[in-house]
Amino acid sequence: MIRFIFRRLISLALSLLVASVVIFTVIEVVPGDPASYMLGLNASPDTVAALRDQLGLNASAPARYLGWLVGMLAGDFGLSYTYKVPVAALVSARLAVSLPLTVYALALAILIAFPTGLLAAARSGRASDGVVMGATQIGIALPNFWFAMLLVLVFALHWHWFPAGGFPGWQAGIATGLRALTLPAIALALPQAAILARVLRSALIETLDQDYIRTARAKGLTRRQTILRHALRNAMIPVLTILGMQFSFLLAGAIIIENVFYLPGLGRLIFQAITQRDLIVVESVVMILVFAVILVTFLVDLAYAAIDPRLRRRA
Repeated sequence: MIRFIFRRLISLALSLLVASVVIFTVIEVVPGDPASYMLGLNASPDTVAALRDQLGLNASAPARYLGWLVGMLAGDFGLSYTYKVPVAALVSARLAVSLPLTVYALALAILIAFPTGLLAAARSGRASDGVVMGATQIGIALPNFWFAMLLVLVFALHWHWFPAGGFPGWQAGIATGLRALTLPAIALALPQAAILARVLRSALIETLDQDYIRTARAKGLTRRQTILRHALRNAMIPVLTILGMQFSFLLAGAIIIENVFYLPGLGRLIFQAITQRDLIVVESVVMILVFAVILVTFLVDLAYAAIDPRLRRRA
């Protein structure tokens, strides 16, 4: 098991190194000079050159990459061109919104998907199974930004149960902060819950056809006991894969939802940094998101080994 973890850590480090090279290279070829954008069209070439030198943009690409990489290893992501504050401070402030929103949305997705998937698998081929599968198909097909605007119209503007947008900050209280994140979390959770429920149903139905399940039923266990005690654990491998992907997607892919609700999260920060040509912010935030995705994948691999003894023995 220790050897398995060590090999996965080496793979994680190499993946991060390759990702940093790709991210820096892609950002470098993006058109638009940050100095020219900050000074405007009427700025003189000498002023632009002076600002480029001040921002460190006149150094060679390899030197800037090494400086950025060494800084990240030391916890220094550089200084934002636009905000004139450390990128780490910007990210930590925005992460205080995006991370709770991601966890909230994933928790809602799990709470919806697991009972739904278990019900559909237990009553496979019946009317209730067809209703559940139809509902999940609609949940997958609905664009989350359209569903978000519908939630705002109904629950914020009509019934006034939740705020229509913005975030008051956690200093206003945990209940107030969660109330502001509820509608965005529901908008993010619905499609993910539909996908997770379908995957869980398919995995359970496939598991219920195995010989050991028939043996458990022959020993007198009910269908419900068989699903909860034996089938569910063995069906969790594909479900964990989807959960890991969903966490990464919710953390990195909430740009549209954060803009719909005017949430000061990482997605909105990336959108603003791209429009303002704040390349150091774009590079650093994307690198942090890549690290989060790779870390979640690593944790999912460890969960595989914890659930399936065959993987532990193979490791």
